[in-house]
Amino acid sequence: MGQNRGMTKVKLPELLAPAGTLDAFQTAILYGADAIYAGLPGFSMRARAKIDVDGVKQGIELAHAAGKKVYLAFNLFAHDHEYANMPRVAEVIKYLAPDALIVSDPGIVMWVRENFPDMPIHISTQANICSAKTVKFWQNAGAKLCVLAREVSHAEFKNIRTECPDIGLEIFVHGAMCMSYSGRCLLSNFITGRPANRGACAQLCRWKYDVILRERESGLEMPVTEDERGAYIMNSRDLCLMPRLADVISANPDSLKIEGRNRSEYYVGSVVHAYRCAMDAYAANPENFDPAPFMDCLNRLESRGYTTAFFDGPLGPSAHNYETTRSTSDWHAAGVITATDDENITFELRNETRAGDEITFILPGTMDSVTVKLPKLINAKSGETVEKLAAGMGNSILIPRKWLGDTHREKFVPYVLAYKPKKRI
Repeated sequence: MGQNRGMTKVKLPELLAPAGTLDAFQTAILYGADAIYAGLPGFSMRARAKIDVDGVKQGIELAHAAGKKVYLAFNLFAHDHEYANMPRVAEVIKYLAPDALIVSDPGIVMWVRENFPDMPIHISTQANICSAKTVKFWQNAGAKLCVLAREVSHAEFKNIRTECPDIGLEIFVHGAMCMSYSGRCLLSNFITGRPANRGACAQLCRWKYDVILRERESGLEMPVTEDERGAYIMNSRDLCLMPRLADVISANPDSLKIEGRNRSEYYVGSVVHAYRCAMDAYAANPENFDPAPFMDCLNRLESRGYTTAFFDGPLGPSAHNYETTRSTSDWHAAGVITATDDENITFELRNETRAGDEITFILPGTMDSVTVKLPKLINAKSGETVEKLAAGMGNSILIPRKWLGDTHREKFVPYVLAYKPKKRI
């Protein structure tokens, strides 16, 4: 899974990207993911994913053509009645031909071993793997790789790596954190009927709560006064191990996983780009690796703030955002290139854009970027010049190539993303 890049002797782990849409497949491939994981409606943790069977098939074919692997998430916890549907599931798996299945239920593991004896099995983070003994258990059950629980510290990972040298180990390096143990949350299902394990989580941990005391005998209810820091009592910041990436890679994991199958293509491409460039920079010069430039890329994303979570051991108070669940980023997606020719690029908008706005293109394979100030907006559908154009409905603008200069001309291709400053009111 790990690989050598260029002339370096550093073994890099696989960079594993999420894909909840076909566009996300394309974006992850373009920005340098080594592998992609996807799910199917009803069969995985992302039951509401915006991609169907044929879409996943097309994504797998695109990935394979680019030399990338695709892992299919099949990590539900199945009830007895659901096994009646397994013959149809088997046909879907045969049709898709993924490179591995990500599973968590021991019953599903047995079913895969019986029906697909040659299919590599990756054990999901939902299995709560926190020790070398548990890794060995799953290895004896036929697993090729184990996705370790987010609660595993770096010191614990190094011990597991030493004790389990001949099985793949995968860790999460970026994405949303759950307030429950390894995401095994019952809160959403209990209160709203939306099961988190089927990808329908209502994210009750992000809600703002009032704490009320009830007097037992009289039933009198009295609100507990809280300051502003006491409002969002379960709102974890987002995981980001970029500041510790050198330590992560040197411990020899096989795969670094980015969370976010329900996230936008802008999120997927931006995070993959940052980690791809960072990993390659580390491989080129490990002793002088500096994560700061790559953190700058990640800080432009919408997030709840970042934490290294359990990397150094138990969580501290800085792991949670008690102020708000909203992002404080000064940037957001501008849009994505959808077509090009010798004269123009077609740029589909993701947020309202006005004449005079500056947009910055995230170029694949390099930390260089190109910023252009749009002197006017040319509506791609009508060819008319407009003062502003809203996002949605496929609204796009034409950007003449001469506005972009000659630098990195070959990198302005479909699925290249751009961002822009937010307009503060």
